[in-house]
Amino acid sequence: MPSLGGTGLSSAEAAHRLLLTGANVVPRPRPISPVRLLAVQFTHFFAMLLWGAAALALVAGMPELAVAAVVVVAINGVFAFVQEYRADRAGHALLELVPARATVVRDGRRRSVPAEDVVVGDLLVLEAGDGVSADGRVVVTAGLAVDESLLTGESTAAHRDVGDVVRTGTFVMEGEAEVEVEATGLGTQFADVVRLARRARRPPSPLAVRLRRVVHVVAGVALAAGGTFFAVSWALGMPLSDGFLFAVGVTVALVPEGLLPTVTLSLARGAQRMAQRDALVRHLESVETMGSTTVVCTDKTGTLTRNEMSVVEVWTPQGSASVVGHGYAPTARVTVSDDAAASAVREVALAAARCSTGRAVRSAERWTTHGDPMEVALHVLSLRTGVALEREEVDRPLRRRLPFDARRRRMSVVAGDRVYVKGATDSVLPLTDDDGAAADAVARLTERGLRVLAVASRAVRPGDEDGAVSAVETDLHLLGLVGLDDPVRDDAPAAVAACRAAGVMLVMVTGDHRGTAAHVAREVGLSRDGAPLVEGADLPADDRRLAELVDHDGAVFARVTPEDKVRIARALRARGHVVAMTGDGVNDGPALREADVGIAMGRSGSDVAREAADLILLDDNFATIVDAVELGRSTFSNIRKFLTYHLTDNVAELTPFLVWAVSAGQVPLALTVLQVLALDIGADLLPALALGAEPPDRTVMRRGPLTGELVDRRLLGRVFGVLGPAEAVVEMAAFLAVLGAAGWALGVEPSAPVLATASGAAFTAVVLGQLANAFACRSERSWVGALPVLGNRLLLVAVAVDVVLLGLFLSPLLAGVLGGSPPSEVGWAVAVLAPVAVLVADTAEKAWARRGRGRTEVPGGLSPARAPASPRRVRHAGRPAPRPQR
Repeated sequence: MPSLGGTGLSSAEAAHRLLLTGANVVPRPRPISPVRLLAVQFTHFFAMLLWGAAALALVAGMPELAVAAVVVVAINGVFAFVQEYRADRAGHALLELVPARATVVRDGRRRSVPAEDVVVGDLLVLEAGDGVSADGRVVVTAGLAVDESLLTGESTAAHRDVGDVVRTGTFVMEGEAEVEVEATGLGTQFADVVRLARRARRPPSPLAVRLRRVVHVVAGVALAAGGTFFAVSWALGMPLSDGFLFAVGVTVALVPEGLLPTVTLSLARGAQRMAQRDALVRHLESVETMGSTTVVCTDKTGTLTRNEMSVVEVWTPQGSASVVGHGYAPTARVTVSDDAAASAVREVALAAARCSTGRAVRSAERWTTHGDPMEVALHVLSLRTGVALEREEVDRPLRRRLPFDARRRRMSVVAGDRVYVKGATDSVLPLTDDDGAAADAVARLTERGLRVLAVASRAVRPGDEDGAVSAVETDLHLLGLVGLDDPVRDDAPAAVAACRAAGVMLVMVTGDHRGTAAHVAREVGLSRDGAPLVEGADLPADDRRLAELVDHDGAVFARVTPEDKVRIARALRARGHVVAMTGDGVNDGPALREADVGIAMGRSGSDVAREAADLILLDDNFATIVDAVELGRSTFSNIRKFLTYHLTDNVAELTPFLVWAVSAGQVPLALTVLQVLALDIGADLLPALALGAEPPDRTVMRRGPLTGELVDRRLLGRVFGVLGPAEAVVEMAAFLAVLGAAGWALGVEPSAPVLATASGAAFTAVVLGQLANAFACRSERSWVGALPVLGNRLLLVAVAVDVVLLGLFLSPLLAGVLGGSPPSEVGWAVAVLAPVAVLVADTAEKAWARRGRGRTEVPGGLSPARAPASPRRVRHAGRPAPRPQR
């Protein structure tokens, strides 16, 4: 390549500048102490609530409960710590993209130095395969092409000429250059991306917001109940010490110790299901957040398309050929009109391949790319059309290569006795003998969104090997046109339609050029009439105007920068949306963290994107996002199911204390505090976990996004108006029936054996009622008989285990400890009515709901699915609805 002829910096000057400006590195942030991360997991509100419950349990003389609460906190704390520790490493992955060494001109000679020693003013030497270690301006170049996709999102190589800028973190795909360094370390654009990634803070997930509210309400109820019963016990003349311990027992019993592990394991189950569908979950809460997603901001390349550029049509004056094939394998279906056209197509393929350095390489039983994807596609075309390229390279060896130039927009080679040229149509066609016939073909191909190249040739003339470029690239014979496409994934249109059917808004956010983005958006069905098509440079600076612009279903934003992506995610969230953002490059890291759910590509994505993301698509497929939305909604629904189950049990547990208080102590307590704990930690836990594994409902994707609360009016109505009272009535009936059969009268203290038998009957009624309640909670819409018996095998196992536990709790081994004994015949006769009462009440409530609200009623914070309006404002839990614009 031509040499600048200068000596670069002297070693002494470089050392002086390094001392003044510092090393060419992006300083690593101080890592968060693992001890601090672990401490956070043990000190959030719910953990503190359980710590308090453990302490009070010890005071009340219940060490078993104290141990149980501590174990719950420890298991969940360690699990959450592991997740957060992995997430904290996102920023460190950025530094791995900076090359370890660089070649510079020092003292007139080329030297290899550590990349951190590069200083402003250095003459940086770049060759194919090198990573760029500093920002600089090209001073000499020979066909320099740089892969900037990880910074800009542009899917094709960027050709750089003299005076153009190259950036840290990019890679040289072909050609050579000398670059004068203008910025190092913190002064580079790469460092700006690092700072954006570090500043971005993931917002609290909708699940975290909803659970926080549930926990606050439950904690308030537990403390209020404890205070109330302390006051009642004091009013009834109970000693203050005994009243305090009694109140502590009630408070601790009402704290849902099983809630946190049940939620965690339900999310883990959802994550496992997503992994089976090629979606790797990095943050468990993002499982549910996917179900709350109201808008997906998707990239184009590799997500909606295959990221496999290929030639799909070749036009020649003798005829055309269509090419149908996948990937970079040489096998494809090539259809031509006649033999003359076939020969002309092979000549175009040969010329285009000779003008390209990119190649498809077979390795490990698959074909991979080496070089510019577009040039690889041209090489694949030669393989698919049967061109003997290797023999041609021997027969006509390369004598001269004129690399692509941004001003010429074409590339040429002198090979043997031929000159081959390829380039942009408006650059090559004027140099050929084209009679105008190619113009219609160009228009037809570009209307399809194809990238079109013109290919030409002529015989070698004297002076072509060392003459001026303009003299070589003239008097050409047009061979034909090549139309290239990055094919849309086969299932992308169906996946886009499924998102729309589920009420999820779609927006394309890409670094690619406007025309390509618009074409792909139309092809997959993402674009909509009247939706904006805007380039990043034209985005409004005012945040309010930006929010109004981006809140349109089917909007397409092209040529966006990393900052643009962050602003778009933030603007949508400000409008009340739950945002899922896809990305694969370094430039996507900040936006992935800004969004409610960051989704990275597992195959083609950078380490930075994968580390910053909540969800990684192992197959880079947009259709997997649809699966994740379905599983997220199913997980949300399952959490509501076991919350209904838990709260129904709490109604039954609290009822004896309410009856005792209302009767001023004339009706004995039907349950002891230890029996309540046995229900919470023993009998209830396994069915609740099984409900968390309930398979997705068939109608879940026909409903809208999750915009309501975990605990809403419908759930509370079922718990406190239907299921809980049905269970509690039978519980108290069994208790009072045993007392009555023994001759008990109101206000009379029963004997200890009679009270223990009656308490055992009440306990049995609650356990049996909860077994039926577990089946009732499998669906908020369908009655038990409409659900497949084997649809949730884990629930059948859990119910069987609960029957065994009931026997253990009533056995002499544990009955005395808990404060009860096996029911009498009368007690059994009444207790077995609990499942019947629960199922009858559940069936009647669901029938009433269907008749009164119609089939469009959607429980659980799910709104009926519909195509989002434009613009559409959404409100989700934890975020206020935006104020109307004036």
